[in-house]
Amino acid sequence: MPATIIDGKKIAEDIKSETKFEADKLKAERGITPGLAFILVGENPASQSYVKMKGKGCDEMGFYSITEKLPAETSESKILQLINQFNHDPKIHGILVQLPLPKHIDEEIIISAIDYRKDVDGFHPINIGRMVIGSPCLKPCTPAGIQELLIRSGNDPAGKHVVIVGRSNIVGKPIANILLQKQKGANAIVTIAHTGAKDISYYSRQADILIAAMGKPECITGDMIKSGAVVIDVGINRVEDISTKSGYRIVGDVHFESTSKVASAITPVPGGVGPMTIAMVLRNTLLCAQDKIYTSK
Repeated sequence: MPATIIDGKKIAEDIKSETKFEADKLKAERGITPGLAFILVGENPASQSYVKMKGKGCDEMGFYSITEKLPAETSESKILQLINQFNHDPKIHGILVQLPLPKHIDEEIIISAIDYRKDVDGFHPINIGRMVIGSPCLKPCTPAGIQELLIRSGNDPAGKHVVIVGRSNIVGKPIANILLQKQKGANAIVTIAHTGAKDISYYSRQADILIAAMGKPECITGDMIKSGAVVIDVGINRVEDISTKSGYRIVGDVHFESTSKVASAITPVPGGVGPMTIAMVLRNTLLCAQDKIYTSK
């Protein structure tokens, strides 16, 4: 029996609808319109596309947003100056510096300069630290979106063996920490596999829930998972395809055709994890505007 498709577009739209309802309520009751500032450095096409989509999402939510587009040669000090300006701007509740940054800029310094209470990406060391110990925080958007996908698709990770293939600071490490917490929507047994493993399939075949986030096109195949596993494909890769007008097609880190015949549920690429990331950016912006995470007792 073919796997059930976990529709990330539909779940993302549900989250966006909930976010808009809460944002409208915040504006009506407290006169606060959530505000998000984007900082885009350079001409990376993927980064430009992401910022454009996030800006469109703000418009749909009725959020206030501003985008600062800077040339690739912009100095680190100039970006820090801009962040400081947004840190002190009461109309701006969230700040998002689109990664990656040009090589001459230290990403850690930039991320650490953002007020952690406005860190909608969830990458500030304070938010990462709070996430690790299980305290309330702004969570990284893609991992938080993965957790929502699992919960809302009826695949509660509690007590399940979750195997994550990939150990990046953006996806692998954060989702591992989120899902192992003794909290609702988590409480999983978590294994992280990566390129240090002699045979990744040894670990992937043990997974009740497999999260593929290694950035290698279609490297997880149907013979690498156990029957009935839930598969979350985080990868977005361009592969050459002369049959298409663009000359390429988008695939995930999972070979969908073979894996969907073995799994019980699977996310497609595109239309799976991708839309969730933008939805979670918007939700994090709302949380910043509500100012409840770090003030509640």
